[in-house]
Amino acid sequence: MILVLTCDGDEHAERVVGALAGADVTVFDPAQFPAAATLEIGHPGDGSTVRTLNRGGRRLVLDELTAIWYRRPGNPVAHPLTVARDHVEEECRVMAESLWDGLGCLKVPASRPVIDRAGRKPYQLEVARQLGFELPATLITNDPERFLDFYDRHEGRVITKPVHGNQLEAGERFGRFAAPVTPADLGHADALRLCPIIVQAYVPKQVEVRVTVVGGELFAAEIHSQVSNHTRYDWRHYDPGATPVLAHDLPGEVSRRCLELVERLGLSYGAIDLILTPDGRHVFLEINPNGQFLWIEDATGLPISAAIGELLKRGVKR
Repeated sequence: MILVLTCDGDEHAERVVGALAGADVTVFDPAQFPAAATLEIGHPGDGSTVRTLNRGGRRLVLDELTAIWYRRPGNPVAHPLTVARDHVEEECRVMAESLWDGLGCLKVPASRPVIDRAGRKPYQLEVARQLGFELPATLITNDPERFLDFYDRHEGRVITKPVHGNQLEAGERFGRFAAPVTPADLGHADALRLCPIIVQAYVPKQVEVRVTVVGGELFAAEIHSQVSNHTRYDWRHYDPGATPVLAHDLPGEVSRRCLELVERLGLSYGAIDLILTPDGRHVFLEINPNGQFLWIEDATGLPISAAIGELLKRGVKR
């Protein structure tokens, strides 16, 4: 029995569930809890634990799960008439996350705390360095003088990115991609004292490489980001009409490091971003424990959805 935790309209989950024909699969968004679903954790006193999900008249015993895919779940949402909404939603979030974390089945890509740790860019960079990946020259700092020294040392050819997320106050989010530092930006360098940033030397690109690891399988695609000004610094400004995406032949040593990185981070899935330089070196940028994959699959035919489906079907029950 497989549980997929994700939000409504997730095309990635729909594709994988479609590949799970014949399997017992439930898709659930925790945003339905508590208004439209009931979660329960019971300790009967006989040394056992019973965890259940009740929704639409169906009771699911979660201890019978063989796999859970922690895809893109929403946070619990209180009933519109609820008073003290913030308190209620926090209580529900803690209960739900405690329930998912306590399950003994296979978790894809991992348990929630492991996903959170693996998603921290400074931590991934250190693990990648230990595994022998080449990294861009990097500085993570809130010291304006150190930032300016780094800028000068690399003759202004540097980019910046956020240390971790893109969360603003009151839950508002914004898109902050890798961006080159311009001379005009230097006039605001003193603001770094208020918040750290990642600054890296610009790495020349032949192509960018997305490596999707599913269990012990690896799927590599090359993104020809340099053919379009929209994607020159960050391919996530994706221009589908002008940015070719093709299957990529990854060298054996780089493949080995990618698999080791996912394993070292405690994941069973990971989307790794590399740069292939004009002289043939693969340089590590980052890994997303829950990175998107449909656009790679659709462009290249690489069977990523089927691989995720097979991983979930194998499962494990402890």
